Amino acid sequence: MIERFKQVVRRHWPRLRLRAILLLTFLFVAALPGFGALFLRVYENSLVRQTEAELVAQSAALAATAAVDWPGAHPLSLSAERVPETPSIDLRLTRILPERPEPKPSYSGEDRAVLAWADHLRPVVHLTARTTLASILLLDAYGRILVGVRAGASYADLPEVRAALGGQPVTTLRRNGAYRQHYALEWLSRASDLRIHHARPIILDGRVIGVLLLSRSPRALFAGIYDDRGKIALGVGLIFATLVVLSGLLSRGIVRPVEALRDATRAVAGGGGPVPPAPTTAAIEIQELYRDFGVMAEAIDRRSRYLRDFAHAVSHEFKTPLAGIGGAVELLQDHPDMTISDRERFLANIGADAARLNLLVSRLLDLARADMATMVEGAAADICDVVRGVADAFNGAGFRVLSDSDMPLPSVAVPPHVLGSVLTGLVENSRQAGASCVSITVQVAAGFVELALQDDGPGIPGGDRGRVFEPFFTSRRESGGTGLGLPIVRSLLQAHHGTILLAQDDRNGAAFHLTLPACEATPTWGA
Repeated sequence: MIERFKQVVRRHWPRLRLRAILLLTFLFVAALPGFGALFLRVYENSLVRQTEAELVAQSAALAATAAVDWPGAHPLSLSAERVPETPSIDLRLTRILPERPEPKPSYSGEDRAVLAWADHLRPVVHLTARTTLASILLLDAYGRILVGVRAGASYADLPEVRAALGGQPVTTLRRNGAYRQHYALEWLSRASDLRIHHARPIILDGRVIGVLLLSRSPRALFAGIYDDRGKIALGVGLIFATLVVLSGLLSRGIVRPVEALRDATRAVAGGGGPVPPAPTTAAIEIQELYRDFGVMAEAIDRRSRYLRDFAHAVSHEFKTPLAGIGGAVELLQDHPDMTISDRERFLANIGADAARLNLLVSRLLDLARADMATMVEGAAADICDVVRGVADAFNGAGFRVLSDSDMPLPSVAVPPHVLGSVLTGLVENSRQAGASCVSITVQVAAGFVELALQDDGPGIPGGDRGRVFEPFFTSRRESGGTGLGLPIVRSLLQAHHGTILLAQDDRNGAAFHLTLPACEATPTWGA
């Protein structure tokens, strides 16, 4: 089921350029704040708290006015500790109460002084309600309505009024029974059918002389957005302008460099074309990709030249013995009456050429394996043991291998058989060149081990020193040399991050310097 769905998605997935993907991504991100303001209700919660703050401010001013106007109030008795009030309503956490019930009838007597006080405040309350569009009720110390609708009835049992009579201002959220939907998208608002109620005590000389009960519907969500449309439009415009700038920067830093690298890749695949330099405006990863691509292109070009030259050299090396074999066979076919001695001489030439071909094929296989060798993780070889084994194999009548490995040496990160093949190839090369003694010295450098091989042979002529590591170059072709020994040694070392160089001073014979990576292992003691 899941696999079929993936196949359908892969079949219908559109092919998009990176520039288009970036632009669409940024457009989507830019649209998120607008949708978030509607569906996460952050903006609406701010509007509700703003309405609560307005009711708190109105009630505080009216409470102060009512206290000042109380019969017999003294100015000193109005001083109180400053207690700042902050909005407390949160649409996510505040409990929503049912619609405010109708006030209950009251049968208690009326105080003429209190009624006169209420009549004096009535114009102030009405003018304030007319301006702020809030419902304002003035209650006495028993919860009876003095100013407002249903005057004479009592709200003493209302929870917020009881709290205010106890001296604490309270704000509550209640359902609005008179709510009617005015526009189509009003259902998106959580506060559209709610009403904020705030009860504030009127305190004089530490006692509650009355209560102000205010209520108002919160500011509508879409009305608030419409009122702030200029700010919202400016913010949206700035966001889109920022997106355009970011898209341009990303185009210069990612898209254009990738397109240039694509063109360079096609040129290199076609057999030519320069590798462009990394753009300075590109991202760090893109610049690293350019550098890696340059290294890869250089390696491909070097390998192509190597294969071309190698194929030319192989054809040249095989052509001579093959021509000798073909000529000898042709002579044998054309002269069936050839003498026995001539026939045997031609057959011997054919055998020698075939043996050389067989040797060339064998050495070519060795060179191919050396070129394809890879670094073996965790490989380690004890130099002392390998040098001792090579010396034991070559020491005999007329030839010696000497070493000074009587010191603590670290292991090298090369397999033992590879290190043995390298040293065996170099020692065998010296013996075939006419040397009778080869000395091996070892030095330890920072993270590397250096080996020096010095023989007492005739040395390498100055004209041949720059070509000793070229495949098929040999000065002993007549004696059967293939010119592949030193190239095989160099390939094996390069595969394991080692190097080999021909020493500058060869007055006392040929000298090679090898550098091998050391392992972080405990040094071993050679014999």
